[in-house]
Amino acid sequence: MKLDILVFGAHADDAEIGMAGTIAKHTAAGFKVGMCDLTRAEMSSNGTVELREQEAQQAAAVLGAEVRSNLGLPDRGLYITEGHLAAVTAEIRRYAPSMVFAPYWEDRHPDHIACSKLVEEAVFNAKLRKYMPDKPAIPEPGLYFYFINDLGRTDLIVDVTAQYPLKEQALSCYRSQFGLAPGEDAVATPLTEGYIERVRSRDMLLGQRRLIPYAEGFAGKVPYTVDLFDAARK
Repeated sequence: MKLDILVFGAHADDAEIGMAGTIAKHTAAGFKVGMCDLTRAEMSSNGTVELREQEAQQAAAVLGAEVRSNLGLPDRGLYITEGHLAAVTAEIRRYAPSMVFAPYWEDRHPDHIACSKLVEEAVFNAKLRKYMPDKPAIPEPGLYFYFINDLGRTDLIVDVTAQYPLKEQALSCYRSQFGLAPGEDAVATPLTEGYIERVRSRDMLLGQRRLIPYAEGFAGKVPYTVDLFDAARK
């Protein structure tokens, strides 16, 4: 299956936090979107690997993703190693996407930073025909970065106002991460302390400068190319 867009995250829920609205907007428009989690989040304080996988698949279904995969790399053990790089590169070649998304390269969670770097290097390697020659090289996809915990330089924003109920529905699938019901074997973490409300506030703030109720922001490391500027949008 060839995908139009492939979104990577270190853990299930990363992509939803950063760009669930954008995913939903593109799937509704007919784009084929895939999601890939690098780890099974086995170090998470709450929930289990099995429950997190169920939640991830439920969220992907809400957003209309064609496929959601998991590479099973070690949680809190992501590094630029040949094995990790090969696994991410193989996933990119498997789906030959036109666009790839990864977490922003600055974030308070080390796994998000490692995921960002791994995906960036894998996108480059995916075009090298002498790298892993048993899997055909592909044209280098475009690469953009979404925000999880910390905002950085925002080069593009996407109006996701119409899709915001779907974003909140997708996030609510992760009950083990964002909920803290009395009597459960769970502990307070940054995710259980009003995290979804903070994500909502961030997305409102991102849209504020363009008078958009809710927006998701993205950064790139190469210039964004346009043919003509739209003079009506100054």
